[in-house]
Amino acid sequence: MTRYFIGIDNGSQSSKVTVFDEHGRAVCEGRQSLRPYATPRPGVVEHPDDDLWTSIGEASRRAMAGFLGDVADIVGVGLCTIRFCRAVLRADGTLAQPVMSWMDARVSRPYEHTLPEARYVTTSSGYISHRMTGVFQDTAANYAGDSWPLDSDTWQWTTDDTVLAKSGIPREMLFDLVMPGDVLGTVTAAAALHTGIPEGLPVVATANDKAVEALGCGLRSSDTLLVSLGTYVAGMTVGDRNVPDASDFWTNYACMPHSYLYESFGVRRGMWTVSWLRDLLGEEGAAGARAAGLSGEDYLNAEAAKVPPGCDGLMTVLDWLAPTDAPYRKGTILGFDGRQGRFHMYRSILEALALSIHATGTHMATELGTTYRHTVVSGGGSGSDLMMQIHADVYGVPAHRAEVNNAAGLGSAICAAVGLGAYRTFDEAIDAMVRPGTEFTPDQANHDLYRRLGEVHRDIREHTDGIYRRSYDIFG
Repeated sequence: MTRYFIGIDNGSQSSKVTVFDEHGRAVCEGRQSLRPYATPRPGVVEHPDDDLWTSIGEASRRAMAGFLGDVADIVGVGLCTIRFCRAVLRADGTLAQPVMSWMDARVSRPYEHTLPEARYVTTSSGYISHRMTGVFQDTAANYAGDSWPLDSDTWQWTTDDTVLAKSGIPREMLFDLVMPGDVLGTVTAAAALHTGIPEGLPVVATANDKAVEALGCGLRSSDTLLVSLGTYVAGMTVGDRNVPDASDFWTNYACMPHSYLYESFGVRRGMWTVSWLRDLLGEEGAAGARAAGLSGEDYLNAEAAKVPPGCDGLMTVLDWLAPTDAPYRKGTILGFDGRQGRFHMYRSILEALALSIHATGTHMATELGTTYRHTVVSGGGSGSDLMMQIHADVYGVPAHRAEVNNAAGLGSAICAAVGLGAYRTFDEAIDAMVRPGTEFTPDQANHDLYRRLGEVHRDIREHTDGIYRRSYDIFG
């Protein structure tokens, strides 16, 4: 009998539900895009209506419709959702207000009890855990950040009344916590009707979406850097030390209980910027793709591969969404002199992603006292050979993509497999279920060029910040 595990990956742009076999092979998948964020006033960024649960239901039904095996061979479900969201629930577990996105300014502030019907304050994973199982439990590994009163050493709610008061959340409004790999509960009849997932299947806790992605990529060594190409792009490595006061990275919770995921400072709206330029090219880009018999992304990558490394001096700084500590910043493309065209702009964005995370990842490595000997690249952008080669050339070490495009889905399935006893340990499950994809080796001449370019790239903001501060007073 082949055993199967369902991996739920609710990301920032879509919900994906994949059925994996016990060897980590995807056998079917369903996907549903999330609706555009609701932004009714400045600082408020919400998922409209009940979009997270609705999208998971639609993606799940598609996945289950494509499953050709015996549903009795499906062992359980691993659940992963977007991190840094906040959900405020009524006593029955329904939403008292729309789920706050990680981009909502309120999630970084203490909770304010303004709704009389509010009974619980939790994460997106806590909310979806309740919708799936009917219980009020959540993974401890999705409560990173100062706005949650979690003890980062014990992975339990703090017993310090001062810290609880600072968060604004009384203990009775918080869910009970479990560890990654623990069973949250079983699929209820209502959830089975909504998702198509069989009633009674155990639902297993994971962590936060970046940590689950890292698990699905097999990240378990401090000499490997994982570059996650998502809406938020960051570099990550792992360790067993809690480093709460780091200066060049921040410490997140990993999928393995009481292990930690170290994250470099990243790029907000990272791969979103790639999509932005593709859409900006509009029909002109689409017509070229049709003529070449390629998808829009493949066409852009093929044409950008003809552009020389360094883009004839075109450089991009990816502040399309300004950091909270520098709200005046804007995205910058500079260095035009007539040689460049739209494919220079596209390649320049790809190079900026690699150069940015190389810089912040190197700072992180220095502080941790490690050296990266290999790079793993995951996310939709890793499907581009051009993107992969740029990363290998920028870092100067081999880079490989994850074999499974949906690494967070696979990480969820791994948590389920470990939690339900298919494998004794996370290491054993990784050995059985994770395989590397194509490897790219660096070109030394290109690496030398990118090293020099990186020295220029890192200083651009020193010269543009003053301009953007002045223009911020005019345009916001």
